[in-house]
Amino acid sequence: MCYDMNMEKIDLKTTIRYVTQNLVIVLGLVLIWRGIWYILDAIDILFFGGIHTWSAIGGIILGLFLLYAPDHDLKEIQKL
Repeated sequence: MCYDMNMEKIDLKTTIRYVTQNLVIVLGLVLIWRGIWYILDAIDILFFGGIHTWSAIGGIILGLFLLYAPDHDLKEIQKL
């Protein structure tokens, strides 16, 4: 028998369901980012001849703006 932090019993079926659901979520997120990555690579090839420098600089600037815009600070970066 397994126990959680509150010393309550956890059955195997619940644990398997929990792990499976979280793995599916992680897999979904990875596949979304993989697709985005390939689209951005295609944009690099189409507009910049496959040179990633300009799109990387643009991505950094856009990313900083997206982190700054909601609450006008960059505290999210501190979490890295």
